[in-house]
Amino acid sequence: MNLANLLVRAGRAYRDAPAVALGERVLYRYGELAERVARLAGGLRREGLAAGDRVALIMSNHPAYVELLFACWHAGLAAVPVNAKLHPEEFRYVLEHAGARRCFVTPDLAAAVAALAPSLPELTAVTVVDDAAYRRLFDAAPAPMADTRTHDLAWLFYTSGTTGRPKGAMLSHRNLYSLTLSYFADVDRIAPGDGLLHAAPMSHGSGLYILPHVAAAACQIVPDSGGFDPAEIFALLRAHRGVSLFAAPTMVNRLIAHPHAGAADLGNLKTVIYGGGPMYLEDCRKAMAVLGNRLVQIYGQGESPMTITALARHHFTASDHPRFEARLASVGVAQAAVQVIVADGDDNPLPPGETGEVLVRGDVVMSGYWRNPEASAETLRGGWLHTGDIGVLDEDGFLTLKDRSKDVIISGGSNVYPREVEEVLLRHPEVLEVAVVGRPDPDWGEQVFAFVVPRPGRRVTAPELDALCLAHIARFKRPKDYRFVEALPKNNYGKVLKTELRRQLAPPS
Repeated sequence: MNLANLLVRAGRAYRDAPAVALGERVLYRYGELAERVARLAGGLRREGLAAGDRVALIMSNHPAYVELLFACWHAGLAAVPVNAKLHPEEFRYVLEHAGARRCFVTPDLAAAVAALAPSLPELTAVTVVDDAAYRRLFDAAPAPMADTRTHDLAWLFYTSGTTGRPKGAMLSHRNLYSLTLSYFADVDRIAPGDGLLHAAPMSHGSGLYILPHVAAAACQIVPDSGGFDPAEIFALLRAHRGVSLFAAPTMVNRLIAHPHAGAADLGNLKTVIYGGGPMYLEDCRKAMAVLGNRLVQIYGQGESPMTITALARHHFTASDHPRFEARLASVGVAQAAVQVIVADGDDNPLPPGETGEVLVRGDVVMSGYWRNPEASAETLRGGWLHTGDIGVLDEDGFLTLKDRSKDVIISGGSNVYPREVEEVLLRHPEVLEVAVVGRPDPDWGEQVFAFVVPRPGRRVTAPELDALCLAHIARFKRPKDYRFVEALPKNNYGKVLKTELRRQLAPPS
């Protein structure tokens, strides 16, 4: 079944429901949006694009994102959303590797992408959304919805590429239908007229959540700024109802720390779904104190988009459960569309309480990496997605992530999981952020090393942090050294770049 059917259905059943808004202003209702998408699909086919062709979207958050995604699917094409903050040479790599035939850009990126076009023979056109060439595409007659197969490519999701070249996870119509249904089963309910506020990149998690919200005829709200601005978010809550937003934990922390947070009217804020990195226990408590019972956590990867585990809203208030804090520190239980196990080095399932790699299988898992059969075979060996994440399941099925496998520190033959140390350091009231990595050591292999960001205007000392660690964790896990910094390096999705931190600690070559 074609994903475009979600919009066709909403356009018929909820014709007058708000569909796309820019800031406070509704641009299109669902009947209008469905008509625009059919015409845009007709324009794409008129200009020679054929079923299966890849269409790149190198765009900052913009209302046109919604109609372009659905027009690609309506026409039987595959969308390739690209992180707008990449370097032009990274744009070039994705466009060339994907074999993109057409590229749509927002005005801020037009010059950078246009300069690449002459070196990309497969790319037939670069079109700026909302310019005359873009508007002419809507002159076409509405196209009939393409008769796609469930395993046809719908979204080519390029990984962040923090180590090596990014890989393109092939997500099919079936994969994304499974994501959509899992949202309703495990994340949240959506009513017609509710809204999804795109404060995070639409090329990533926020864009993937367009699907369940279109299925339910909810409004896609793009901030005027195009991004994350806490003051703007609080203002938009006064204009839209039933608002949800997807945010990285760092964004949640910035939202609740904003001076307007304490006095903000949150009556129209329905749900804050967070994921993409660890939400430490102390940060979770602070978010709950400001936002109330509006938090849902999800854990997923581009290879199993947004859909591995979820920590539901009711788990955040079940304070009478004997393992309440452990559950808050977890990423929840397996979503309904997948099976999750923790396995040893030979992929054998481990019993509850033992640490190993998180493996996943189900209809939401990608079919493989685009033009990379070797990586596909390795990552999907035995029919399981090997996430590269290290975790432990308890007897009730709650998964607690320890770290990425590459981030585990092996010191003197003992494994140290950085997140465990980070959780302790964040208990210090003057610590804002922290990242723990391994520093090469000739005797121990690696030493535990902590980068610490103090709160603005505050001071914290290494002896204070040492004492905190010794009160809560084994001595061998205590950082051997600390570096106090103003900020941690992060990628465009808010994830701390531990590869960069390790590079800073590497001995000179």
